[in-house]
Amino acid sequence: MKSLKEKLWSQTFIIYTRYVIGSAFVFASLVKISGNRFTSESGAANAIDSSWHFFETMYASGLYWKFIGWAQLLSGFLLMTQRFSKLGALFNLPIIGNVFVITLSYYFAYTPVITGLMLLANLLLILWEWNELRVIFNLPFEPSNPNRMERDWFWGFLGIVLFALVIFCKIYLTGQTIPFWFLSFPLVGFLGLLMGIQREKKRRRFSLG
Repeated sequence: MKSLKEKLWSQTFIIYTRYVIGSAFVFASLVKISGNRFTSESGAANAIDSSWHFFETMYASGLYWKFIGWAQLLSGFLLMTQRFSKLGALFNLPIIGNVFVITLSYYFAYTPVITGLMLLANLLLILWEWNELRVIFNLPFEPSNPNRMERDWFWGFLGIVLFALVIFCKIYLTGQTIPFWFLSFPLVGFLGLLMGIQREKKRRRFSLG
């Protein structure tokens, strides 16, 4: 595991896994924080054991609905900063675990596949940091290599840019949020990837020279 964590491709995969999970939670949180439903119609008329009635009940709670939103926003932000990703992964685990169980408890078609993959991805992020997180279970602390690519400030900066982009899309592009997000987010992420990999290659050449 230690040698794997030094690989360029594995660090890149972990960095972008944090971006994807974090941005998804930030996107979902803004609906709740603003006090809106997921859909334009009420689910109160649906069967009491249906998913739409369940979400209508949570929406009608008001405070609880917004509390979930703020929790998702915080966990997503922490993940995207990279610097505080360990805390974000721990904070996000009970949230995504709860979401996964909800999608199993009600009919959501193939949604449990998506939420299940997100749960597995979050567990992967915790496993990635296990050498430091193991102190929670009173096991010896094993510090990570401070010179790993993912520790570069650039990835934290890119995370803040992507976080701001999600906020902008959701708040200011009503009606065009999802199409613009699916176009802009991968583009910014790809450009950031090219810049970040180039920075890392230069850093490695410099350290070898």
